[in-house]
Amino acid sequence: MGCGGVQVLILVFLWNVSLGLGGCDKAPLVFVFGDSNSDTGGLASGLGFPINLPNGRTFFRRSTGRLSDGRLVIDLLCQSLNASLLVPYMDALSGSSFTNGANFAVVGSSTLPKYVPFSLNIQLMQFQHFKARSLELVTAALQIYIGARNLINDEGFRSALYLIDIGQNDLADSFAKNQSYAQVTRKIPAFITEIETAVRSLYNQGARKFWVHNTGPLGCLPKILALAKKKDLDSLGCLSSYNSAARLFNEALLHSSQKLRTELKDATLVYVDIYAIKHDLITNAVKYGFSNPLMVCCGYGGPPYNFDVRVTCGQPGYQVCNEGSRYVSWDGIHHTEAANTLIASRILSMAYSTPRTPFDFFCHH
Repeated sequence: MGCGGVQVLILVFLWNVSLGLGGCDKAPLVFVFGDSNSDTGGLASGLGFPINLPNGRTFFRRSTGRLSDGRLVIDLLCQSLNASLLVPYMDALSGSSFTNGANFAVVGSSTLPKYVPFSLNIQLMQFQHFKARSLELVTAALQIYIGARNLINDEGFRSALYLIDIGQNDLADSFAKNQSYAQVTRKIPAFITEIETAVRSLYNQGARKFWVHNTGPLGCLPKILALAKKKDLDSLGCLSSYNSAARLFNEALLHSSQKLRTELKDATLVYVDIYAIKHDLITNAVKYGFSNPLMVCCGYGGPPYNFDVRVTCGQPGYQVCNEGSRYVSWDGIHHTEAANTLIASRILSMAYSTPRTPFDFFCHH
């Protein structure tokens, strides 16, 4: 698809979002488990960790705890359903009754080690508490004959979508500890097992609709490139070993998804190839209207990556590109809203989903 075609796709996506053409015929409920790629403010609300402007400058005009200049992919997916943006589970002051679901994703999360905030199994424990408490309140409301319309009931939890997007930090943290490629890749089965365990746990609690993202091209992240001691670069300028590990992770996750689909007979599990979407974005950045796909918009140090671990985005001394600039990377790890918009449009196209399933499949009677 040429540049014009992609721009049309994005414009149609934004037009549908603005009109609320989500296609749902019942209120969509979404629960998200993951890391910073999906964190809509969990780190800020849960730990009080400061995430300052210019984060949030493009859409929200203030920092909301998202590590981007604007909306994340999950925000855009929710808007495609004409649903409200998801509130972090730990945001006590949001005023939300979580009628459209909840976001358990937190910056820095991984599958392992367990019982470390906020690993995947901790997020599952939080969900279990959330569900149990919600059902208690529904029962109490019915017993005293007051409306329970604003509470999620058992049918709501059963018909909700459970989105899992995690694994990037497992790989990145392993490499950051100076583990060899062989050492990192040997750990992949254990990471996949944790995701399988999460799906089965949710299934045993009644969940039937799953949406699983694989991990992106780790070796193309400017922060990783800037800090890597060994520069085994491919033709795009990305780290070959890191991307190879990400592909092995994704192959294992695809195999796991196929196995779970066979095992959990009445469940729908959609696997989305985020790696292919993001790799294509970097490969064809110029065609899509982006410049310098391996250079950071908000950072310090100039070319080739504009990333300095001592002066990161929002910290004293940072520099930021002009609003409206077409950068892929926002801060060295996370994407700009412009990039996220293209990524979301590709997800919604179904071309990268196995099986090819519309994102709104779960909110139909």
